[in-house]
Amino acid sequence: MQLQATNSPFSQEQADLLNKLLPGLTDSQKNWLSGYLVASASAQGTASAATAPAVTPAAAPASKEITILYGSQSGNGHGISKKAAKMLEEKGFKVTLSSMSDFKTNQLKKVEQLLVVVSTHGEGEPPDNAISFHEFMHSKRAPRLEGMKFSVLSLGDSSYEQYCQTGKEFDARLEALGATRIHDRVDCDVDFEEPTKAWLEGVLKRLTEEQGGAGTAAAPALESLGAPSAPALESPGAPSAPAAESAYSRTNPFEAEVLANINLNGRGSNKETRHLELSLEGSGLTYKAGDALGIYPHNDPELVDLLLAETKWDPQAEVAVGKQGDKRPLREALIEYLEITVLTKALLEKLAPLATNPDLAQLTAAGNEAALKAYVKGRDLLDFVRDYGPLQGSAQDAVSHLRKIPVRLYSIASSQTANPDEVHLTIGAVRYDAFGRARKGVCSTQTAERLEVGDKISVYVQPNNHFKLPEDPSTPIIMVGPGTGIAPFRSFMQEREETGAAGPSWLFFGDQHFATDFLYQTEWQRWIKDGVLTRMDVAFSRDTDEKVYVQHRMRQHAKELYEWLDKGAVFYVCGDMKNMAKDVHQTLAEIISAEGGKSLEEAEAYLSEMKKSHRYQRDVY
Repeated sequence: MQLQATNSPFSQEQADLLNKLLPGLTDSQKNWLSGYLVASASAQGTASAATAPAVTPAAAPASKEITILYGSQSGNGHGISKKAAKMLEEKGFKVTLSSMSDFKTNQLKKVEQLLVVVSTHGEGEPPDNAISFHEFMHSKRAPRLEGMKFSVLSLGDSSYEQYCQTGKEFDARLEALGATRIHDRVDCDVDFEEPTKAWLEGVLKRLTEEQGGAGTAAAPALESLGAPSAPALESPGAPSAPAAESAYSRTNPFEAEVLANINLNGRGSNKETRHLELSLEGSGLTYKAGDALGIYPHNDPELVDLLLAETKWDPQAEVAVGKQGDKRPLREALIEYLEITVLTKALLEKLAPLATNPDLAQLTAAGNEAALKAYVKGRDLLDFVRDYGPLQGSAQDAVSHLRKIPVRLYSIASSQTANPDEVHLTIGAVRYDAFGRARKGVCSTQTAERLEVGDKISVYVQPNNHFKLPEDPSTPIIMVGPGTGIAPFRSFMQEREETGAAGPSWLFFGDQHFATDFLYQTEWQRWIKDGVLTRMDVAFSRDTDEKVYVQHRMRQHAKELYEWLDKGAVFYVCGDMKNMAKDVHQTLAEIISAEGGKSLEEAEAYLSEMKKSHRYQRDVY
């Protein structure tokens, strides 16, 4: 709406100036100006210009605008960010919610209030959708941010040395750039619900306090300057609300019945890969191709019994576990609730006062961090008790320091469109020897050894919005998934078959032996025959004298692969992060460099742009 000199008390020159000024003001600037005018008018009405005391403009109220940026690998950060946005919007804040990869960095200088929710991936690395923003923030291009207020919620796993490292780096960098904290950073372990709740409440309390005292007299004037009015009530003809979400979630998992549990590897294989089919009937749980399933696993009862025999604790003694202090028999708590297969520096420091072996003091002494780091790697609670026990005190004294068994996330290997009320997983059993004992993966060997058809297991769906099929079904896709990394691509193919997607598709798969380790072989061959899958290249590393991996197959077909990328193909990688994913990335950069006539630096920039446009997606672990 334009101000006209003919219908206002302003001259044409004044009206022109106001029409230029007002559209460019932020809400907080309009609010301040409103308060200033009210205070100024009040002062002029109670004293003459010659005798009135000087009028101090009303203090600028805190902004109602807030930006939430998240960096998330598994989806927890995204979920927390959505919850934070909802809470703030209910309190009247105007919220901008964005993945770090989608946020335009040239807008950062304009952000007055910022919440950062970010996880740490691998050994202290940012999650994929935070890499470019993290690099920008730590570069010379990052702007000064003296006008910004911020708070960081950092997600991590205390069993890793670089616990919550990415969140710590964002927190320190924002402070170094001149921003001030709304609320102190909170670091969350794998059991993050309670600290997250405390952080959200603390941030909201501080923001609400800053809104208070801003001056209620300014509210009517603010409305006249274009503040949004209350939303209208929904009319009878308005679209209906979306269907209610499932009652089951991370904090309230569903007990899913096992429908099938099959070993995918042939006789004589060095591996055991289980194909697990679970019923979701009656749960209301839904998922999309690319999502993950969370499983709450149980510890191996044999390991628990060895621990109980070593400690001489009473298996039936009641112990309090969790933040609510629920009472459970000790053996049940050790099997179903408490983590006993991972040692950390923090845990050893907590258990040290209970240990009777004097050698532990030397291991945990200052300056001996390297030896302590070497000791905890690959060892468990039974190792500690055998090496530094017996432990003093009661079982409760010890188990009160143990955290909850972390959830295991597995890429879903099925399409719900093709398999209503079911979810499928592909899980490789982890077994190895270390420090004179056989070791087993907690969830993977529960699946392989102790989970029968008809049994139930606690699960929930973990959305992964950063690993999805393209919206346009005609878009070409390239999938790289050796070993159990094949799982989400099975879901992709099932979905594309059901929906009739016509876009070309290319799979790179690898494992040890063709005869025993070609996972879902008949399905892939059928999809090739039916045209659902356009092309497939395989690498079986132990079938030849020279080991051949998926990246070698990529190099063999470099020209065609680059042509697919040049036509807009989306490139997906799923599987091992430490070796495979890094090798595939390096190979891809070299192919782009060679076939595209670019330097390696230009090829990396090309890949960065692919990530920003969601054409390079990774589900790595």
